[in-house]
Amino acid sequence: MSWRTIITATVVACLVLAGGGGKEGQDAPAASAPPGPGLVTADIQAGIERHIEEQVSLGGGHFKLPFQNKELRLKLVRVHTEYLSNLGPGRYFACVDLVDISGDVYDVDFFLAGEPAAMKVTETTVHKINGQPYYAWEQKSDGAWHRIPLEKASEGHFGVIRDRDEFEFLYRATLPQITGAARMWLPLAATDSFQTVEAKSINAPGKRSILQEREYGNKVLFLELGPEDSGKNIEIRYQVQRLEKAAYAGPTPDQGKYLNPERLVPTDENFRHIAEEVVKGKKGDLVRARALYDHVIDRMRYMKHGDGWGKGDAVYACNARTGNCTDFHSYFIALARAVGIPASFAIGAAIPSERNEGGVDGYHCWAEFFADGKWWPVDISEADKYSSLATYYFGHHPANRLEFSRGRDLVVEPGPASGPINFLAYPVLEMGGKPAKAAVEFSFNRSGRR
Repeated sequence: MSWRTIITATVVACLVLAGGGGKEGQDAPAASAPPGPGLVTADIQAGIERHIEEQVSLGGGHFKLPFQNKELRLKLVRVHTEYLSNLGPGRYFACVDLVDISGDVYDVDFFLAGEPAAMKVTETTVHKINGQPYYAWEQKSDGAWHRIPLEKASEGHFGVIRDRDEFEFLYRATLPQITGAARMWLPLAATDSFQTVEAKSINAPGKRSILQEREYGNKVLFLELGPEDSGKNIEIRYQVQRLEKAAYAGPTPDQGKYLNPERLVPTDENFRHIAEEVVKGKKGDLVRARALYDHVIDRMRYMKHGDGWGKGDAVYACNARTGNCTDFHSYFIALARAVGIPASFAIGAAIPSERNEGGVDGYHCWAEFFADGKWWPVDISEADKYSSLATYYFGHHPANRLEFSRGRDLVVEPGPASGPINFLAYPVLEMGGKPAKAAVEFSFNRSGRR
């Protein structure tokens, strides 16, 4: 067995939740614990970026990769820095998103070997296309991973924990260079009927206060910052108990709040026409909502590339037919509201199901609609990635979630100079009244699941 099959527990979600060759891999023994990430992580990133740059130069402007009887011509989108791993002495793993000239985004695994300053790629394997995996990984009790075909994978291999989950969650943001007065707004996760949240610690520079967003009841951490805060971290550490969410009873919702258009979620004639065609002949809001859910899956591809994705712009999603979770659910909400079905938006993080600690790949969002006296949870982008779970995600959100905030066009006082907040997951930062960005990193540690 070659070293490239050795995958330690530190090889996180890119490996665990996805795959890419089509054949079942051999079981792999656990490797020794890797050294600290610091310099090694930077070296792995530099090594894989250097390799891709060299191959692009040799390939006349594209990274060429044989795959399924064709040659992909790829360009770098991003290196998943949260997934870089040391597999043992002189052996490394990197997970990279690359986009083909066709517009499809491929999640590719790279295995490297050698000294940090001169590591070489020894194997390149496609794991996913547009978020859809080719196989799954399963961790054994000794910490080793082995590859399993999709037909043998369970819902737990694809991000679903039933019933309940418990974990510690770390929300970290790193401030950029600040040259004058700056302000920042961050979500504060709160307890509700499906999650119990304890903020164990909040470490943040500057002058802080907690704001209340009135429309949806969100809590917001507000920071007033100065040049002396440049490069500092904001860290919020939560202890979370979360229940799986199924359809739940509720009073008839506020028609204005859940039927009225929002800045990026209109209910114009175009959406009304599409929605009415989709639900024609369907009886009852639950059946009509399922038809809209299926329509979004059929119409859209999960793809994070190009301009416009990730804003939750329903018009963009309708026209481009691609996007991430915000775009999928904004399109669904616009269609639902257009035919009189109340619908709402929420955003937070999806906690990996197949490991018990490590990085979390950014935010995740979802939606709910109201029918037959109940709110029905849906997660359409996940259903699109994992077609076997499409029935589950119509009416369920798994327990391994943490919700940060609900709603769109959020208004707080004081608020950003740019106006209402589109949605609140990553921090909103302004310097001198102009938008700026802070680096964001999520991680978790689950107790009692080994």
